[in-house]
Amino acid sequence: MTFIVEKWQCDVHQFPTLAVFAICMVGMAWASRSEIRFDRARKVEALSGERAGGRVGQIISGGSVSILSHNPVTGEDPHEAHHESERQSFSGQVASEPVAHENEAEPARTGGAAGSPYVPLDSWIYPALERLAARGYVRTAFLGLRPWTRKECARLLREVGESIDTTGDDSGMTHLYLALVDEFADETSRERGRAKVGVTLDSVYAGFMEISGTPLRDGYHFGQSLINDYGRPYGEGFNATDGFTGHAEAGPLSVALQGEYQHAPAVLSNAASVLQATAAADATLPLANGTPAINRFRLLESTIALAVGKVEFSFGRQSLWLGPSAAGPFLFSNNAEPVTMLRIDSATPYRIPWISRLLGPVRSQFFLGRLSGQRWEASPTLFGPNLASQPFLHGTSVSFRPTENLEFGMGFTAQFGGPGNPFTWSDFLRTFYSHRAGLSDDPAKRLSEFNFNYRVPGLRRWLQVYTDSMVIDEYSPIGSSRPAINPGLYFSQLPKLPKVEVRVEGVTTDLNWPAHFPPGAVYYDGRYRSGYTNNGNLIGSWIGRQGRGEQGWVTYRSSVRTFIQAEYRHNSVDREFLQGGQAREFTLRADVTLSKKWSLSGFVQQEKWNFPVLASTSRSDVAASLRLTFWPRWKTPQESSRTSLQGGRDRSLP
Repeated sequence: MTFIVEKWQCDVHQFPTLAVFAICMVGMAWASRSEIRFDRARKVEALSGERAGGRVGQIISGGSVSILSHNPVTGEDPHEAHHESERQSFSGQVASEPVAHENEAEPARTGGAAGSPYVPLDSWIYPALERLAARGYVRTAFLGLRPWTRKECARLLREVGESIDTTGDDSGMTHLYLALVDEFADETSRERGRAKVGVTLDSVYAGFMEISGTPLRDGYHFGQSLINDYGRPYGEGFNATDGFTGHAEAGPLSVALQGEYQHAPAVLSNAASVLQATAAADATLPLANGTPAINRFRLLESTIALAVGKVEFSFGRQSLWLGPSAAGPFLFSNNAEPVTMLRIDSATPYRIPWISRLLGPVRSQFFLGRLSGQRWEASPTLFGPNLASQPFLHGTSVSFRPTENLEFGMGFTAQFGGPGNPFTWSDFLRTFYSHRAGLSDDPAKRLSEFNFNYRVPGLRRWLQVYTDSMVIDEYSPIGSSRPAINPGLYFSQLPKLPKVEVRVEGVTTDLNWPAHFPPGAVYYDGRYRSGYTNNGNLIGSWIGRQGRGEQGWVTYRSSVRTFIQAEYRHNSVDREFLQGGQAREFTLRADVTLSKKWSLSGFVQQEKWNFPVLASTSRSDVAASLRLTFWPRWKTPQESSRTSLQGGRDRSLP
């Protein structure tokens, strides 16, 4: 009874949070139910076809599917989807998978959900599919919710096959498409009834990095020299990473692994005056932050997943990318080490009755994980620096596609638990709806975000505009006067220069609202004083707690996986927070395909920074990195073929 009374006394501003969570959970339940129903219909179709045979059997089996099946993305009979797509708008009818033309044989598909591992966030596959989406070949890619499963990438590739002209003038996109077809040949063959069991070694790599000068390593207070790199350790001197990636499938189960040996030199602790200043900013105690030399093997990402319909239940060390920006989303990026979490993800878009008539296909996910490396908590007694219990983090994200040119999404995370606020299911439920002033009454630290991505009319194949935004302890950035914001422009090609891409972004967490927030309030909390970090690195954007910055990229792609890129990044921290400071860096990056199975990548980065609390004068550092990668694609023996996904038909590739 007490719980019910408390629920009705919740902050009305939290109802949008509850709505997002409700849409996520109900939608994924619907997607799972619909796909299971669809799979049963496929079994009936196959069984009816085998028993009846010939044209009569086709009619009977087709009729059975028309009666029993329901496509969870379109909301329509799959046998009617092709004809409906010709006369309905995108938001009204979006096919989850292409339907064969009347004079083509529909590929056989097996019943039951097939497991599919997630593609690593730093894979070449994401920029490749994003380029195809920017040119209009991919219609239902959700850029604000990554990673994607290999099965979902194959589905997006089928969309490309429906519209791309492999004999046309856009040869760059054709070569890109064919490379992706080759990459996902196994996923295609499994959908066409081939074996669902396999183990693949995707890559083996060896790399080193030499850093001359003192790099920035504390993004929570000052800045980072290296960003969005899974929280890998680094320091002045010689650094190395040698590892492998692989995946496996067995029916509805899948496994993804990335393990690597890491070496980083020892790093001295900051001076006592720096430790005193950062402790004062965080309301903690001075604590030495030096680290010994690191020589360790690390499972960077390790995930086991179970597919139930279109929903993936995964557990393990995982990184997420919850936003459209390239600089790094506010809510979750791969800037920190992967978090051990349980995740429920609608790996493929689905449709919600009534809602999808207006907002189109939907993707959503929920995760619950536990952080590592948190040193301080106040509840209100200060605990630390060795916490007996690490806090938890849960999050929910939902994205919609009203048209093929517009995607928007929203989400939130809540940090809760810890020695002064032990995990209970009652407190866990309160994190969704209760927000109270004071450490003793507030169950969680919440961040809420809104993002969108739009292909500009008249420049659909040239220009995308997008924005990521976030607020602290508010229900949404929409209507807020103090959001953190990260707008961007992406030119997928330039006039007369189809191989050149340009991307520009601005980002700020300088809320400039002293009446409501103290300096450095973003990513900080009065209870969780180690902030929104995992093992010392920010989970969200590199811009930090009170910064303004810009980042830009110019990329020339000579072939599918060979490119050279120039990058500029600038961060300026407000003087109100630790006396401020700034950092500027220029990076030249390249990736060269040596052969079908070998590639070489590297970068040279020059950085100059000035943070008065850290050093009385400006400092600079130079980093140079080189990595050699072997792509063996070794796999267990199984039936496989290279098939094209164009129009849902098999085509031999050269």
